[in-house]
Order: sequence, then C-alpha cells, then structure tokens
Amino acid sequence: MAGSVAGYAAGTQPAAMTREQARQVLDVINDPAKRAEFENTLAAIASQLPAAAPAPAPAATVAARPVSVQPDSLGSDIVQDASSLRGKLIVQAQHFVALFGDLVFVVHWTHTIFADPDSRIILLDAVGRATLILLLALAAEHGFSLLLRRPLLKVTARAMATEQRLNLHAPPQGMSAPSTPDAAGSDDSAARQTQQDDMQAQHATLRLLARVPYSLLHLLIKLLPVGLFFALGTSFAYLLTTTQQARAVTITLTNAYVVARVVYLLMETLFVPRSPAIRLCSASNQTAFMVTHWLNFLVAAPSVVVCLSTLGGVFDMPARGTEAIIRSVVLVEHVLVAIFTWRVRTHVATALQPPARLRAQPFWMFVGRLVHLWWVPAMFFNFALWLIWATHISGGYAWIIRTVILTTAVVILSRVLSVVLYNLQNRLFHVSPALEARYPGLQARMDYYYPVSRKILSFLMFFATAIVFLQALGLPAIHFLVHGRLGQKLIGVIGSVLVAYTVAIFTWEAANAALQGQITRFENSSQTGRASRLRTVLPIIKTVLLALIIIIVAVTTLSQIGINVAPLLTGAGIMGAAIAFGAQSLVKDFITGFFMLVENAIQVGDWVTAGGVAGTVEHLSIRTLRLRSINGDLHIIPFSEVSSIANTSRDYNLVVVDIMIDLGQDTQQLTTILHEELEELRKEPRYTHLVLSDFKFLGIEQADGNGARFLGSIRTSPGAKWTVYRAYYSRLAVRMNREGIKFPVPSFLNLLGNPDGDRGLQVALADRPRTPQA
Repeated sequence: MAGSVAGYAAGTQPAAMTREQARQVLDVINDPAKRAEFENTLAAIASQLPAAAPAPAPAATVAARPVSVQPDSLGSDIVQDASSLRGKLIVQAQHFVALFGDLVFVVHWTHTIFADPDSRIILLDAVGRATLILLLALAAEHGFSLLLRRPLLKVTARAMATEQRLNLHAPPQGMSAPSTPDAAGSDDSAARQTQQDDMQAQHATLRLLARVPYSLLHLLIKLLPVGLFFALGTSFAYLLTTTQQARAVTITLTNAYVVARVVYLLMETLFVPRSPAIRLCSASNQTAFMVTHWLNFLVAAPSVVVCLSTLGGVFDMPARGTEAIIRSVVLVEHVLVAIFTWRVRTHVATALQPPARLRAQPFWMFVGRLVHLWWVPAMFFNFALWLIWATHISGGYAWIIRTVILTTAVVILSRVLSVVLYNLQNRLFHVSPALEARYPGLQARMDYYYPVSRKILSFLMFFATAIVFLQALGLPAIHFLVHGRLGQKLIGVIGSVLVAYTVAIFTWEAANAALQGQITRFENSSQTGRASRLRTVLPIIKTVLLALIIIIVAVTTLSQIGINVAPLLTGAGIMGAAIAFGAQSLVKDFITGFFMLVENAIQVGDWVTAGGVAGTVEHLSIRTLRLRSINGDLHIIPFSEVSSIANTSRDYNLVVVDIMIDLGQDTQQLTTILHEELEELRKEPRYTHLVLSDFKFLGIEQADGNGARFLGSIRTSPGAKWTVYRAYYSRLAVRMNREGIKFPVPSFLNLLGNPDGDRGLQVALADRPRTPQA
C-alpha cells in the first residue's frame, strides 16, 4: 500500500487495482494499527512534496491598510506559523475524529440487524429476557438489603461505642510543658512534646486498627445482597432463557453488575459516608459523600466495556465496531475521571499538605504551594493514557514515565533558580546607607521600580520554564528558539524591548537626579532665586523629556513587532501641526511663559505691573501669571497677553522727593532738613536695612509764578519704597511746619483772601500721587 502511494508521489502512472489489492486496502482500513502506519506514510510523503506558492495579495487591499506589516517582520512570521499550526491542528483533529469513524459502521450494522426479521426477534428476545431477569434479581437484592439494615446499624453502634471508649483513654491534645529560662528546661519541653506526639500517633494507629474488624463486617454484610443477585441472575439465565444469545446476554450483564458493585463496595469501605466510626480514610463527611457518589459513575464504564467486549462476539459484530464503541466508552470514563479530579482537587491538596511543624521552612512551603496544582498533571496523564491506548502509540507509556521524571525535575530546578534570582534581585535593589546618604531618595526610587522588575523577571522565568517544560514533553521548543526563524525573532524582540525600556528608565532617572541635584546646589549656595526658577520650569522639562522617551520607546517597540511606523509618524506629525495651528494662543502662552521663567523676569512674591495690572505675584505656571492687586482681587493673566513687565522687587527702588516751594524759600535750609530727617529715619531699626543711600539733591527742575520744583532721590531696598516714602514724608510734614518752610499759594486761595499760604504744605501733600502699600 505504501508502495502504491510512493508511486503516486514519484509521478508514475499506477496500474489498475486488482481484487487482491482492494482486499489489502480494506484490511488496512479495518486494522487500527495498519491504518495509523498508513497515515504516517502519507504524512511523510506530504512533508517531502514542494509547497505551493501562496497567492499574492491584491495591491488595492494592501494599499488600503493604514498600518502595514513588514514582509520580514515578526508579525508576518507569526501569521505564517499560525497558519501552519492551524493546518497541523486540523490534521490532528481529523485523526482524532477518525478514531470514532467506525461508529458509523456500528449504526449501519444495527440497522442491518433490525432489518432482518430473524435477527430482530433473537435480539429483542435476548434483551427482553435479560432485562426481566435483572429486574427480578435487583428487586431481590433490594429486599435483602432492607432485611440487613438492622445488623448494619448494630455494627455501626458497636463501632461508635469502641470509638468512644478509646477516646476516653486518648492523650490530651494542645498541651505543652511549662517554659523555663534555661537550656535544660527547653530540652525537657522538646522531649515532652515529642513524647506527646508519639502517644497521639500510637493512639491514632490503635483507633484505625480497632475500626478494621467493623469495616470488614460492614463490607461482608453489604456483599450478601450482591451474592444473592449473582446467584439469581445466573440461575435465571439457565432457567428462563431459551436461546444461547439470551443466556449469554443475561450472564454478561449479571457479571458486569456484580463486578461494578464489588468494586464500589470495596472503595466505599474506605469512606463509609453514613458511618464515620468505621471509616478507614481520614476524610470529612462531605468529601466521603462526594467520593462515593462519583464512584457510582466511575465503576459503570468498566462494566459497559466488559459487556460490549462479550456481546460483540455473541451477535457477530465485527471487531472494528466493538473497538469503536469501547474507545468511546473508555473516553467517557476518562472524562468522568477528569471531572472527578477537578471536584476533589481542593480536598486532595489539603490532604497532601506537609505537617504544620515543617510549613515554615522554604522548601516545604514551596511543596505546600505546589500540591495545589496536582490536578494539572493528573488530568494530562489521564487523557494521555487514553490516547496512547486508543491509538496504539509505540513507546507511549515509556514516554509518560520519562515525561513525569523530566517535568518534576524542571519544576524543582525552576523553583531553585527562582529563589537564587529573586535573592540576587533583592540585593541589586537594596541601597546601602552610605549610598543613600550620598543620593537621598535613591532607595525610594528603587522601591518604585521593584514591582515592575519583579513581574518582568517572573515573566522571563515563566517563559524559560515553559520552553524547557515543552522540551521535556518531547516538543522541539529549544530548537525552535535557537534555530527557528520565528523563535530567533521572538528572542530578538524581547531583548530589544527590554533594552529599550531599561535605557529609557535610566535616562529618565538620570535626568531627574541631575535636575534635582542642581536645585539642591542652588539652595545650598543661597541662590534661592535660581532654584525657584528651575523648580518652576521643572514640570515642563519633565513633560517634554517624558514625551520624547515614550515616543522613542513606542516607535522602537512597534518597529520590532513588525508594524510599519512611517504612516503613524506621518499622521502624528500632521495631527500635531493641525493642533498647533488651532491652538496658537495656547502655544504662545507656553513659549512666552517658558522664556519668561528661564530669563528670571519675575518670581513669586514680586510686586509687578503686567498687562495693565499691578500686584503681588502669587503663583507662576508655564502658561499663566497670577497677581493679587492692592484691593485684594486676584488677576489671572495668560503670558500671551504680557507684552512687558515692570518689576518693583528687583535690585533696588528709588523714592523720588518732589516738592513745590516758594521762590523765596532758602534751598539750602530745605536740603539740610531733608538730609537730617533721612538720617533720623535710618537710625530706627525698622528702616535701617530699607534705606540704602543718603538723600541726593537733584536740583530745581522748574521755577515760575507757581513756585520752584525741588527734586531729590533716596535709594531703598527692593519693594520697600512705599514704606520708606510714607514714613519719610510723615516726618517731613512735622519738621517743615515747625521750621516754617514756605510753599507757593495757589491762585484760587489768593482770591479767597488767604495770601499767607498757611495751607500750602497740606495742598502740596494732597497733590502727591497715591501709591499702594508696601
């Protein structure tokens, strides 16, 4: 058969099929082992044939995609390998379905049996008589079980009495020796505790041994109705049947039922859900009820298999049909076992936990966590056993044993390696006190990235463990990563992304550390202004830097994955230009504010005049300026509306002394008064540091019929001119009035008959400009 297929593969024209060849083909199809060998031959031939070139995609479809996948990228390789894997899975699924293909033959055979009147009469007679006999035997078994209920209750009562008598002599639990401060007392306490544990273990063994006779008696009483069923079924098979087929069906069903009941009762003896006093297994009542309930289903499938294997020969069913039915029934049995495994996974994991005294140790703690996953390999090997049995895989059981050993070794080694790597990571992320003192806050930053690094390390360990685990299962996972095209690209992508993210994090942290260090140096060198300015522009610097890092890392990641980033960058550029054009005022605010802050034009606390508003600067952002005016209003001014800034709180201020005096007044006398009053003002502690210079006479600015304008100036500290102005003029008012300084009399006062000009000083003071408070 394989030669004929090879002939087709070589391109030769085969001859017409003879009757002998057709019979050989039929034998291959009916024999599962030969059929599997034939399928392997076809698969080997198919792997050697050249693959058809894939059809090129339409140009219009490719051009319509905004984000394309590069031809030699990871994405294209994943698509190709996914298609290949899909084809292999479909082939395996077809092979799996082929295991049950003979069920169609069973349906055809059943239809043939019922179509023949003689065969139909024989079959119905056998099934009918067997059913009647089984019902009679079941009724007798049930009645006998009711009669034996009282003996069962007596056995249970005696077992409970024995249990109570043993509990009275049980050693006390939960008691410990009194603590002593010396070592001898500690050793004595440990010895007593050990003795108490040994006594409790001996009592538990004695209690278990005391239960054994009652359990055996309980089992024997329950086996009596089953024996009655077997006797009646076998006797009626010979007395109430008239055909060989009916007798065979009755005996077969009777034997299958008896085997199932005996297996069930043997398993039930370990749990005994209704009699905890004779239970040989340490399980709770809920677990005992659940296990015995599932045993009814689990023992039914072997009985069905025994019946089918016997009845197939009774009614001349071909072997292929019987094998197909048995494979299906055994698969259902394995499914039930899997469901049962899932139901009892928690109970088994609790029972497999190490003793309490060992759970604090790292190894046994790992074992305690590992046993919670016992159901995963259990389910795997459950279905693997069925698949090996159903497909007649050569060396399948040896593969299971080898896989168990290798997977156990992989789990243990991965755990040991994880402990080593986690300890190494903890040391790398631990900052010494000397380094923390040199770089304050470094430990906090390391703790911030620790959870992410732990997750990345866990992912890499899981990935490596999965690769080794697949290799242990017999799959070429390591060859796929080392020599496979997709595996190499996958490793390259993971490495490139990790390197990109690591460099980005180091760049971000280094920039933050440099900026924070610069602020600290400014503050330590008494350059508070520069420190405040840098702290103000720090958010915008961090935002721009973070945006650049995110863009670079995102572009690197997407390009490594295989996505063409050129259309994305082009679209992002166009969108950015559109946003910038539509938000010109906002962009202007940011740019103007940035340069204002960089040039140190204003700071918080300065008295400035900006945008036609004068006030104290309360807050500076990269976009707005907040001023508190003299009447308490808060003005929020965008930087785009600030064309110029008058800062009163920088370097120094000048108090300009502007006084109108009479033309006949002695200028030297007035200058002396101004000098003396300023000196007296500077002697007061409040104003000593505010006045920075002596009075400077600037001269007479004008002289006419209204008088002479006397000008002078005083230099003060920044922002203090209004305080000095008010204090200085209040002193001048008193001194000038006492010295009799003459001021020009306005014309309207002369008309009112007041030529003396007594109120000249008050009028002059009233004419001075109003200024805000310092």
